[in-house]
Amino acid sequence: MRICVFGLGYVGSVVAASLARDRHLVTGVDISPEKVAEAACGRPPVLEPGLDALFREAVETRQLRVTFDAEAAVAHSEVSIICVGTPSQRDGRPNLQSLADVCRDIGSALRATREYHVVVVRSTVLPGTVEGHVIPQLERQSGRKAGADFGVVMNPEFLREGTALADFTRPALVVIGQIDERSGDVAQRLHERSDGPSFRTTIRAAEMIKYTCNAFHALKVAFANEIDTFCGAHGVDGRELMEIFCEDRRLNISSAYLRPGFAFGGSCLPKDLRALTARAREDDLPAPLLGAILVSNREQISRAIGRVAETGSRRVGVLGLSFKAGTDDVRESPVVSLVETLIGRGYQVSIYDDVVDPEQLTGTNRSFLQREIPHIAALMRPSIHAVVAEAETVVIANRAEVFRNVPHLMREGQTLIDLVGIVETATAAPFVQPGAGERAHSTSRS
Repeated sequence: MRICVFGLGYVGSVVAASLARDRHLVTGVDISPEKVAEAACGRPPVLEPGLDALFREAVETRQLRVTFDAEAAVAHSEVSIICVGTPSQRDGRPNLQSLADVCRDIGSALRATREYHVVVVRSTVLPGTVEGHVIPQLERQSGRKAGADFGVVMNPEFLREGTALADFTRPALVVIGQIDERSGDVAQRLHERSDGPSFRTTIRAAEMIKYTCNAFHALKVAFANEIDTFCGAHGVDGRELMEIFCEDRRLNISSAYLRPGFAFGGSCLPKDLRALTARAREDDLPAPLLGAILVSNREQISRAIGRVAETGSRRVGVLGLSFKAGTDDVRESPVVSLVETLIGRGYQVSIYDDVVDPEQLTGTNRSFLQREIPHIAALMRPSIHAVVAEAETVVIANRAEVFRNVPHLMREGQTLIDLVGIVETATAAPFVQPGAGERAHSTSRS
């Protein structure tokens, strides 16, 4: 394809040289005279292992050219790839000025052509930026309609400094957020020689995935360092401990626990986190990350309560009482906290759990439930049908398989809040306040 790459910084230089290597005809565009002069001589403006030779060969074979002239570059291309920086402002928000400037230039160039052109955003931007800033700017400047007269794609990059060329060829992920199939098909061709899992999704999801990855990477670094600090204060080799930790590929280094849902609970996680943070306070050890976990968990319960309140219903049916399906363990179950709060606020609550029978509970499990909800027996119902029959709003609070078909049991005017994402037909729908003849579905997965 004929491609122009806007921004010859770190990402743009790697992308331009790699696409030229893959036999595309590439034009690099930058506003910096120094960068353009260096690049025109075959010298990449950034330092990256292997890039010097690749860049030089691309320029010598004229697979890669560089220019200041954005309009000419777009006019002679099928695809424009935006790789300009979005650095932090003082308040933390990304600076979108360079992105706006490039969109203005591309839009002006599109006004003069009738060819279908695809604009691919590889700059890191927050969800809503492409739809709220990029597309409106392109449409204003071009006088044309996105998705009809030209295409738009969000295609985040996952290039690590030091291994960027290998990451381009063998990416951890290829994510294409498309305005339409035609745009996505064009963007997919950019990666036809890439060896990595590929996903086609919405523009907003593609914007968000880069932030999600980087936040998780930062979280892992902070977690390891915080654990090491704790270990060092107690005569434990933190590096050795984390080596052992990483050998658990079932739970620790895996996709386990990385599915959005309701808050955690049970007899282990809350108790052990409290013990760690209490000891850290005793020893004057900073542990802000560990300390924030329980705070975040409580916020999930508050959010669920707020979603119930938004329905305006006073009769609430709760399906699932234990902290996870398949167990009768209600100790520190977030559902118990949810029910307790709703009762305290005057809601009429009915509950069904396919495993939990308050009369059969023993020991600390029984005493916890009796302490938190003394009249629990009066709230329990013998079946899902009984709960649905009484409720105006039905809350699914754990992933028991028997709850999967709950929507088919509901009548018009009822609201379903699926906290755990078990009802597939509800998982993609946002919360809607139901009107006459409507049934709304709300989920925690969005």
